[in-house]
Order: sequence, then structure tokens, then C-alpha cells
Amino acid sequence: MSKKISTSHIMHVDMDAFFVSAELVRRPELIGKPVVVGGAGNRGVVAAASYEARSFGIHSAMPAFRAKKLCPEAIFLPGDHTYYAATSYKVMQIFHRYTPLVEPISLDEAFLDVGGSQRLYGTPVEIAKAIRKDIRSEQGLSCSVGIAPNKFMAKLATEEAKPSPSESGPIPGIGVMVIHPDGVIDFLDKLPVKALWGVGPATVKRLAQLGITTVSELRTFPLSALKDALGKVQGAHLHRLSFGIDERSVEPTHEAKSISNEETFANDLFDLPRVHSEISRLS
Repeated sequence: MSKKISTSHIMHVDMDAFFVSAELVRRPELIGKPVVVGGAGNRGVVAAASYEARSFGIHSAMPAFRAKKLCPEAIFLPGDHTYYAATSYKVMQIFHRYTPLVEPISLDEAFLDVGGSQRLYGTPVEIAKAIRKDIRSEQGLSCSVGIAPNKFMAKLATEEAKPSPSESGPIPGIGVMVIHPDGVIDFLDKLPVKALWGVGPATVKRLAQLGITTVSELRTFPLSALKDALGKVQGAHLHRLSFGIDERSVEPTHEAKSISNEETFANDLFDLPRVHSEISRLS
């Protein structure tokens, strides 16, 4: 592959433990404690966990009963999606100060293209630092930023920038991670194939059968054989990603994922009128 990758001005901004961090803004007495947002009942599910809680192995989508076994002292808070959405809106407005090219992809993350903002606001790194400062001072929240030539690489960079969990609180990450065009291949070579978009457990298993466990091994594997094994579309897609190629642009008209409201009941509901009533209440 000889396609040239553009300069690094695509940002991926990800709020750190957003739901929990938003709760700690209004419940500062809980800072430093293992906090979980989600249903506390036996059928409840973890929506988010503080870095202290994560150090015990708690993670999102985990059943509440299992989280309690891992950390009996965990503090469970019910989710408040109206509050999270309002906070998210304020964060997105901060992004828009620096560029109109903002593509929200969920309440707590977005892609930004700051290629046209540098004359006004400085380098991408300077813009990232300004955004982090504004979010911290105005919303009391922290975020991590990945900067790279494209969206795929920027999202990978963010993972390198984020804090790490510990019982005493988050171990600060570097906050801002930059992948320059000439460093794309070296960055990818250290990663397992599961780090690539679109590679789930089934694909990991199939690639392992081909002797492919790392991105570097994927890159050197014959493209024709890869297409035969995975199909033309997925084979070509993963081959391109192994070179760090992603031609998708930041789409400011892209709408964020829908906001849902859910509740796990202590007992299954079978009475249809009751089901309709609960749906109306949640909608």
C-alpha cells in the first residue's frame, strides 16, 4: 500500500468515566471511592464505574450482583440520563468553540477536525490542551484526546492517553496522545488484531487460525488469501486498517447515538397492560 496519509489534525475526545465523573461533580464527598452508576438490585446492570471500582474488575454491562461480589463496598448510584445529556451538550459546545467540524458519536465522545482552526487557536496539541482546560474549569470533568491523521488512528491514540484504574484513584494518563503520519506503522505494529475496528471474538479466532494475532502479521498476510478467508469486503477493510488508512471525514451533521431509558425489574413482566404502562412511563 503506498497511499499517503494526511497530516495529523483529526481529534478523538473521550470523557473519562463520564457518567460517574458527572455524578461526582454534584457528589464530591464520593471522590476517591468505588462508585458505580447502575441498578443496585440483583438484576441490575453496571452502566459505568469509577476508576477505583474498575481496579476491582468492575466494568460496564456487568451484572450488579457480580460487581458487589468483586467490591462489596461499592457505592451504587441510579443513572440520571437527563443530567448526563445536559452535561454532554455543554461539553459539545466547548468543542464548537474551536471548530465547526464536530461529530458526536455518543454522549461522552466526539471526533473533531481542527485542520482549519490552527491559525486562530494554534497546533492540534495546543487546541487539545485548551479544550481539556475549558472542560475541567467549566464542568469539573476530565477528558482524554487522541490526535492522528484520521478517525481510526485518533481513536486508538485516545486509548493510550486515558487514565488507568487503581484502588486509590485513577492513575493519570498523558491526557493527549499524538500519532504523526510517519509513526502510524510503528504504533500499529505493537497492537493485537482485536484493536482494529470490526474485529470481534469470532474474527480474532478466524485470524488466529491463519496464524495472524498482531496487526503487523495481518499487514504482511497476502491480501488475496485474507479475502478468501474473511470475504472480499472485510478482508480489504482490515488490510487497509493494518496500514492505518481510514478515509472517512468528520461529519458535523452526524447525530449522536440515541438516548435510551431503561429499567431492570425485580421480576419479569408478563401482564400486557402493565408492560404498556411501564413503557409509557419510561418514554
